[in-house]
Amino acid sequence: MKFHPECTDVSSKARTGRIVTKNGSFETPAFMPVATRGTVRGLSVDQIRETGAGILLVNLFHLWLRPGEKIVRETGGISAFMGWRGPVLADSGGYQIYSLSGAVRIREEGAFFQSPYDGRKVFLSPEEVVSVGAAMGIDLIMVLDHLVAPDSSPDVLREARDRTLRWAKRSLDASPAEAALFGIVQGGCDTDARKWSAEVLSSMTGLEGQKFAGFGIGGLGIGESFDVRNHVVRETVDALPLEKPRYLMGIGYPEDLLSGIGQGIDLFDCVLPTRNGRNGMAFTSGGRILIRNARFQEDQAPLDDQCSCTACRHYSRAYIHHLFRNGEMLGPILNTIHNLTYYMDLMRQARTEIRQGTFGAWSRQKIESLQQTERGHS
Repeated sequence: MKFHPECTDVSSKARTGRIVTKNGSFETPAFMPVATRGTVRGLSVDQIRETGAGILLVNLFHLWLRPGEKIVRETGGISAFMGWRGPVLADSGGYQIYSLSGAVRIREEGAFFQSPYDGRKVFLSPEEVVSVGAAMGIDLIMVLDHLVAPDSSPDVLREARDRTLRWAKRSLDASPAEAALFGIVQGGCDTDARKWSAEVLSSMTGLEGQKFAGFGIGGLGIGESFDVRNHVVRETVDALPLEKPRYLMGIGYPEDLLSGIGQGIDLFDCVLPTRNGRNGMAFTSGGRILIRNARFQEDQAPLDDQCSCTACRHYSRAYIHHLFRNGEMLGPILNTIHNLTYYMDLMRQARTEIRQGTFGAWSRQKIESLQQTERGHS
């Protein structure tokens, strides 16, 4: 993997760039649709590509359990297995340590899980994440990290952060020279802990001289306020090297993305546009709407008259409302296509504003507008 930073906004830390992988390249800042088990639910890869997406995110933990490393490898790697034929980033399993906490035991050697599929006991180590990711042909591999709730005690947060750093070193030591491995910064909402973690990861070297190809900022978006999160991200980014991509993990409202871009973040992912889309929420230039609501029953306007996606070109709010009310699968599909297109258009506009040197003013106005329209829409 190669990262080529291009230009920086004159009034913020926002920047554009390009990441080149063996399966293709894409521009940054970029939003990655979440294809946890190798699919964005309800969408074909052609539909995903039409939204403007350049990279997808999968979850190594889930793919490792089903269908398994062997099947993916023998198909030619995850990109070929999915029919995507483009770059793929894999999250490792750190979020599952948090979300499946009742069925997980953490030891220094790794994480012992109870499979959410069949209940069997499985073990995942930092080294295995690297080997499985490489065997599956993952372009960008996240290390296994220990994620805990941000309101955990200082001792628990410190233990998880330090274990994440030890696992990161083991991951780097086991990483093939050609692998693009990302370290993950943890530390809760303690900015000193975050900065120290970022500095350690930035200077970390593997047994054969390997360095991290990029850095994730994890453990946010699970309870802290917008302002606290922004402060943590800002302080963390300052401790990371300029020449490596930064990835804010799991953060996904449009205002969160714009704020992150302004602080120098290059990569984002979140289930919001797809999961919420399947449940009837549409992100539009006029604010978020719930298309199931009765007020859209006779609305002949498109979801968003400023959007050029398939859903907005060909169908009315009334029709999509009808689909949802009758349980027709086309409704969630159209809503998901629209939401992903909205997110990709937002990223494209952000890159344009950065290149024009106007991102700072534009994003402040956009964030204020988004926060205002959130109040009063349903």
